[in-house]
Amino acid sequence: MTAGSADRSAGPLLGSPNRLKLAVFSANMAGGANLTHAPEAPRATWQESVGIARAAEAAGFEALIPVARWRGMADPARRDAHRSFESFTWAAGIAAVTERIQVFATFHIPVVHPVSAAKQIATVDHIAGGRFAVNVVAGWNEDEFRMFGLEQREHDDRYAVADEWMTFLGRIWAADEEFDFDGRYFKARSVLSEPKPVQRGRPVVMNAGFSPAGRDFAAKHADLTFAMVPDAAAAARIVPGLKADVQERHDRKLMVFAGAHIVCADTEDAARREYDRMVNEVGDRDAAANAIRLLIPNSGSADFDADGMAASAIAGFFALPLVGTPDSVVAQMAELADAGLDGLALSWLDYRTGIDRYARELRPRLVEAGLREG
Repeated sequence: MTAGSADRSAGPLLGSPNRLKLAVFSANMAGGANLTHAPEAPRATWQESVGIARAAEAAGFEALIPVARWRGMADPARRDAHRSFESFTWAAGIAAVTERIQVFATFHIPVVHPVSAAKQIATVDHIAGGRFAVNVVAGWNEDEFRMFGLEQREHDDRYAVADEWMTFLGRIWAADEEFDFDGRYFKARSVLSEPKPVQRGRPVVMNAGFSPAGRDFAAKHADLTFAMVPDAAAAARIVPGLKADVQERHDRKLMVFAGAHIVCADTEDAARREYDRMVNEVGDRDAAANAIRLLIPNSGSADFDADGMAASAIAGFFALPLVGTPDSVVAQMAELADAGLDGLALSWLDYRTGIDRYARELRPRLVEAGLREG
């Protein structure tokens, strides 16, 4: 495909006919979305990543969303727990071994210059044939940024930088001739970048911020955003108003996703026992405490109760727990769709087993419930 030949609104995610879109989340790092000692959790090998990606594609998932982690949350002595593949080069490789699924990379804006980002994004979008997407993160993990010699900015200032970053990036892709850029945070001379992305204008953009500043950023720049909601009732209070605000102020639609962690078993009791094992037997409590330490002062996306967060951090990294039989898990997913969510970024303790069970047992029930077409 040639530059500018694909319509991102017709791609695997934005163009999906499914009422509830689904993505696999955090398959590029050890543990996946879990803080765990469990041997069945992802180990971050390339063969494993390819297997998960191809299984997700075969099961009909719309997207793969990796995380950008430069170090893990575990004790540094647990070296295997810090394994992760850099999300951009991971996405390039995954794009080359898949055919239909939308492939994301996650950017930490403070460590990637827009000129470099423009070239990287265009390159992977050509590899993917117009299936590439970016998850743009303004920044929150102080420990990681200190590895780059960077100090964390104040919360809202991070989004001011992100706004200018996206504006600069858009100029690069729109320009037919070289140009100068003079912003508050970025200054550049004689900027030129070829090729442009395959997707016209720009690839699909996601943002994970749900603070007021994060929502303003998403309303202006993103095609979809993450909502950090504790349950379907909270989603029903928040999500419809967010969508209506974007429609009113910017005359466009914004998709809203949430993270969800599936623990599915033949009986409710077995599912609850497995969830308890994940949290209390194989969960990494020290890593959870570290994650909470970093997240609470550096995120404006939610109100936090540190005493009640350890289980949520261990099982799914603060995702909604969907625990139960296939019927009850699908019922919970239906409640989230009814609350206004367009999609879920899913994780499991054992990703391959979870995706296989989804294909066998959850997918037919989701079709029957009218949430998926196949």
